[in-house]
Parts: sequence; structure tokens; C-alpha cells
Amino acid sequence: MTKKKFTVTSALPYANGPLHIGHIAGAYLPADIFVRYQKLKGNDVVFICGSDEHGAAITLRAKKDGVNPKEIVDKYHKINKQAFKDFGINFSIYHRTSSDLHHETAKDFFLELNSNNGFTKKVNKQFFDEENNQFLADRYIIGTCPKCGHDHAYGDQCEKCGTALSPDELINPKSTLSGKRPIKKETTHWYLPMQDHENWLKDWIVKGILDGENHHDPKNWKNQVLGQCKSWIDGGLKERAMTRDLDWGVEVPVNGENGKVLYVWMDAPIGYISATKQWAADNNKNWEDYWKNNSSELIHFIGKDNIVFHCIIFPILLKLNKNFNLPTNVPANEFLNLEGEKLSTSRNWAIWLHEYLEEFKGQEDALRYTLCATAPENKDTDFTWADFQARNNNELVAIFGNFINRVVVLTNKYWDGIVPEKSNLEKYDKEVIDSLSKYPDLIGEKIEKYKFKEALQELMKLARLGNKYLADTEPWKLKKINEKRTETIINISLQIAASLSILSEPFLPFTSKKLKGILNVSDLTWQSASTENLNAGSKINKSTLLFSKIEDEIIANQILKLKS
Repeated sequence: MTKKKFTVTSALPYANGPLHIGHIAGAYLPADIFVRYQKLKGNDVVFICGSDEHGAAITLRAKKDGVNPKEIVDKYHKINKQAFKDFGINFSIYHRTSSDLHHETAKDFFLELNSNNGFTKKVNKQFFDEENNQFLADRYIIGTCPKCGHDHAYGDQCEKCGTALSPDELINPKSTLSGKRPIKKETTHWYLPMQDHENWLKDWIVKGILDGENHHDPKNWKNQVLGQCKSWIDGGLKERAMTRDLDWGVEVPVNGENGKVLYVWMDAPIGYISATKQWAADNNKNWEDYWKNNSSELIHFIGKDNIVFHCIIFPILLKLNKNFNLPTNVPANEFLNLEGEKLSTSRNWAIWLHEYLEEFKGQEDALRYTLCATAPENKDTDFTWADFQARNNNELVAIFGNFINRVVVLTNKYWDGIVPEKSNLEKYDKEVIDSLSKYPDLIGEKIEKYKFKEALQELMKLARLGNKYLADTEPWKLKKINEKRTETIINISLQIAASLSILSEPFLPFTSKKLKGILNVSDLTWQSASTENLNAGSKINKSTLLFSKIEDEIIANQILKLKS
């Protein structure tokens, strides 16, 4: 079978604060599941992410904390990179947009587009804070959203309704620096005339056609992604400034243009490319094989607030630069709420990933499991501590963990850990083996369609199958009266356990690793989960608990912490 090549990106998180579970459920856990699966299938995948270290969000945080922007990005890059690693998000590289390579790449990209007449250079009037003597980038302006009426919308986006905005659209705009209404003052910027690209964008997004050829199947794109893109295009695209008056970011590489940097939504997506360049250099690869080769699929995992940037703005930039791949899918998730309310960093209404990892040591997969099971794949969903506890105790412990523990304990008790022989198969045995053989395809098909919740449900069905098989056959009772039959039951149960060790890896990598250690198996591919992976006579290790029960007191403390 020919290997497929994938370039998978997760939205670059701003390095102005720590990660919370909403971030993880939106753009990182789904991507990690997809990448781990593709690697188990033997495909060639580069998984790209890194810190977005420019833009107004960084400078605003720096002003608030009374430090320079570099201190902010250095602090949160380190915290977030470690949190991702500890949570098992297995990036090929976690890069930084403050790196020299990124600045060089972004400047070259800008110059290429500028030389191809991709931009329009214009002088116009922009908001200016007289008290602070500076032009105001989008995030330095707040006002009332013209779409939903939210009174704290930013100049680039309303975070309540998700609408992308320009500062001029805000009602009653105010400077976030002085709190006063800004004046308008002339300045020069480079604009991307998005209206010139409406026709090909519509063909590409709605029909899946690019330059007269089939590029992707729109039926595989999420409805909310297609809907938001179509709404934007049908409403008429407008030009958008690709530069800003700021002193922090990638400098506009044009002589005499001091104090201007690239717009963060031009700068940040190019970070995917610069990160790939760094990874390729570190691994003796050619980065262009992953960005300029039709055999490689580009897939962006993001939250719904980033759809416009990844489906309209960045594709325009890529197409203008020639020979770059456009994404074949952008499986954006909706938002995750917490205990019935929207996650809010300002109100500290959040579960911070680095704090969870500190307080729930060894229970990374419990959170991965719950976030996948409640993922906001097609609509906003809600995370609650009570549901987290129930899923851990009633599903991971009572179903998955219970099955593994029983079969491993019985193998060690009756055969000193030696896998027994399988002999005459009864009808029930054959049915179970037949069912087992279908799970790799059942789970894989769901993952390939970005239906990770359904894929996880199929995985748990396999664990339930193992539990039911043991409960129905009762090998602990049969042992004294029918040794051969008991050996067959345990052999088949161990094959189910081995398949679970493979199929659980995308979702529960820490559990998968522990289980493979117990069963003494390694180097197994996805498809091998459909067959037998434990030979009779091979030895397994003693049982160790895969999951631990979470007590009421722990949950009560977390709820108290959240509300304090």
C-alpha cells in the first residue's frame, strides 16, 4: 500500500497565557488523535505547531504586567510547550514565531507577494490614541459588536458571536490603552484585496474545485465551516490590511517603513511553514515535499473563531505565492463550555492544563478521554467535573480497566503469565473473533471523517465486547472442569486486550503504552489489531491498574476551586 503524506497543523496558541481545556478540545487533541492514527497506519505525517508570539494580544499582556513582550512570550512558550508534552500532544515540532527563521520566512513571503502585485498599498486614516501617541492595532480597540451587541468586542473579532470585524465596524470604539475614544490619523498600509479572489474561493470551498481540477470533497468538510465561508463570500469579500503600526512583530521589509509589522493573521499561519522548515532541517527532510507537493494533504485543526483566517485569508496568500498546497480539510470545532458557562480567562473560569497535570498526576488519559467524548465537533458542548468523574469511574475503570485487569490476573493466576493455547472454537468464539477483526476499520473510518467521538465509542464497544465475553463464559468457573475450553477463552480475551493496546493509542497514549508493557507487545501497526498478536507460549507481565477511581472529595475540591 502506498504511503500517504500529511502536513497537519494545530492553531498556534498565543504565548500570552496558559492553555485551558477549551483550547485542547478545539484544536490540539483532535489533531493528535488524527496524527497518531495516521502514523499507526504507516503514513508520513508532520505535525506542526508552536507559539504565536506577535500581535496585539502579546503587547497588551506585556503592558498589563509591566514587562517587555519578550518576557511574556518566553514565559508562556515554556509553560505551554511543557504542558502539551506532558499531556501527550505529540507534535513533530513546537516552534516559535519569534525565531530568526520565522522572521526571515515571513519577510520573504511578504516580498514575494508584494512583487507579484498581491497587495494594494494605500494611505488612509486609522484610529490613533492621542494620549499614548500611537496607532491602535485591532486588539487595542474595543466597542460594541454590530452583529450581536456585545459591548466588549475587539477591533478584529467579536469573541462572543465569533464575527470577524474591522475597527471601523465597532459601535462606540474606545482605546484599550487610555479608555478614550480615538481620533483618526493618516498612515500607510498594505492591503490584501480579497474581493479579487471570490470566484476561485467559491469554486474551491463550495465545489472542491481548484484550477479546474477536483481538490477535495466538500461533503467531508463540516457544515459549520462551509456555512461560515459561504456566508463571508456571499456577503462580498473586502480588502484587509496585512500590516500594522506596532513595534513588536515581523518588520515590514520595505525601506523607510519603520514601526510597521506584518498583521498577525498573515504572520502566524506562515509560522506553520517556518516550523516545517526547521523540522525538515533537523531531520534531513525537504520541507517543500510537505507544502508544495500535490501528494501531500494539508489539514488545519482549529477552533471556529479561526475559520475565516484558515479558509479564506491564508489560502489566498498561499495561492498568490504559487505552488503551495491549499488545505484539503479544515475540521474546525465549536466551543467547549465549562459547568454551563463560557470559558473565561479574565474571570479565571477555566481548567488550566498545566494545573490539571500537576494535580491529577498519572491521569492524563482520563482528561483526554472526557474531552474527546464531549468534544464540540459540530456544536458547543459542556464539560463538567461530575461528568469527568463518571466517565473515568464508570467507563475507563469499570469497563476498559476491569476487562484488562481480569484477563491479565487470570493468565498469571492459572498459567504463570504464559499465554495459553487456543483449541476447538465454539460458535460464540468465532463470533467474537469476527467482531474483533472489524474494529480497526470501524474506528479508522470514523477518525478519517473527523468523527472522533464516534471513533472513541467504537473503541469502548470493543472493551465492552471483552467484558461481556468473560462474563458470559466465566473461565474462573470452567477452569476446574474444562481446562482446554478455559485456555481458549483466555487466549481470545488476550487477543482482544492486545488489539485494545493498539486501537487505544490515538485516544489514550499513556494507557496504550502501559498496556503494551503488561502484554509484552511492541511495533504493532493499526491493521495488526484485526488479527492475533499474542502467540501461545509467550509471557505477559503482572497486572497493574490502568486507571484509578476518582473520589467525590477530589471533584468537590475542584468545583470549589473553580468558584472561588
